[in-house]
Amino acid sequence: MKNQKKAEQIAAERVQLLAPLLAEGLDPAKTREIRQSICEQMGVSERTLRRYLAAYRQDGFEGLKPKSKGRTSSHCAIPPEILEQAILLRREVPSRSVAQIIQVLEWEGYVQPGQIKRSTLQERLSEKGYSTRHMRMYASTGAAARRFQQPHRNRLWHSDLKYGPYLPIGPDGAMKQVFLVTFIDDATRFVLHGEFYPVMDQTIIEDAFRKAIQKYGVSEAVYFDNGKQYRTKWMTRTCSKLGIRLLFAKPYSPEATGKVERFNRVVDSFLTEAALEKPKTLERLNALFEVWLSECYQNKSHSSLENKRSPESAFRSDKKALRFVDPEELAHAFLHFETRKVDKTGCISFSGRTYEVGLPFVGCTVDVVYDPADITELVIEYEGHEPWKVKELVIGERAGKRPRLPDHMQPLPADSSRLLNAVEEQHRQRRAEQEPAIRFRKKGQVNRDV
Repeated sequence: MKNQKKAEQIAAERVQLLAPLLAEGLDPAKTREIRQSICEQMGVSERTLRRYLAAYRQDGFEGLKPKSKGRTSSHCAIPPEILEQAILLRREVPSRSVAQIIQVLEWEGYVQPGQIKRSTLQERLSEKGYSTRHMRMYASTGAAARRFQQPHRNRLWHSDLKYGPYLPIGPDGAMKQVFLVTFIDDATRFVLHGEFYPVMDQTIIEDAFRKAIQKYGVSEAVYFDNGKQYRTKWMTRTCSKLGIRLLFAKPYSPEATGKVERFNRVVDSFLTEAALEKPKTLERLNALFEVWLSECYQNKSHSSLENKRSPESAFRSDKKALRFVDPEELAHAFLHFETRKVDKTGCISFSGRTYEVGLPFVGCTVDVVYDPADITELVIEYEGHEPWKVKELVIGERAGKRPRLPDHMQPLPADSSRLLNAVEEQHRQRRAEQEPAIRFRKKGQVNRDV
């Protein structure tokens, strides 16, 4: 299923490319300006951008997946010397589009017209670190940070991680630090979900993100810092499937995430009070945080809101409709994909557990589709077979039997040995070639070639 994963990754990238054009309320002039900016910055033609946009509006995320053409890898499609010239052209003027680079190469006689495809060269430049996006990362110009606020709820969400207190939840009651994940609405400062977790990895981000969507619908965009828990392939895929624009703050610019940072400082007052309460379990800490959040933040006036309303009042009085998604669609968007090789017992190892896939798949590499919030049951995908569900292995009293050899691999009956027949024929030909040399040799002459 590598092709499927690659297709989903490409579709996710295309959704993010189109994201600025999907905002509500854009007039034709603004649309043209945004479209021209994307073409210049990302090195794509306006025709391609229009094709992507039409495909997305017709079929959504699936419409942006590339159609399989059975092509081989393009790594060898462009000779190294041609690629070197393309890199030089990009370095001379970083804003040159891929189409312009190909045009120069054709004019200078390095390639024949139509010899190099734009998509192939763009892929190779990206692999070498010379894509338009790579070059733009090193731009020396910049602008000072300015305050901003969305006009309506669910236009933009912020999220961040915060270190929490130590609780006796480790092995044998050992003290272990917990971590707070929050999602905050930009327009109303309303906390959509906040919860303490015992670990700090991407799974806690996924869990909090999913709960926020289930309670308050889907946001148009999300804005994160550059933490590794947020900048993941899973986040890109999930946001793209739900039609969410994924944004990241510039590196080393904490002011860009000022709203959520400001809330984290408010949480410090809760942590001070919680230290006096001394909760012994994570459940108790989250229960205290929930009531504190409701009474000391959500329903208190906020100086940055109009008429100093409370975040909850501002969120619930906003007239912008909430967009909820079907539970099945949401579950599918949050699924993960990994590969595993089936061992000689017909099982795979996953997250420290053993799952029985089936003896017919011994030695095969299968795709594992799963929900990180619940791995009691996995879905296995293998080419040529319908996906099926597997559960954790239950060790029984008897061992399983080896699978029967498939019919197309069963031994075929034979009347004679083809190998021995071929050997006899080969031997006959060799003797026939040697016979003339023996026939015309003089009597008594020794054959020194033998």
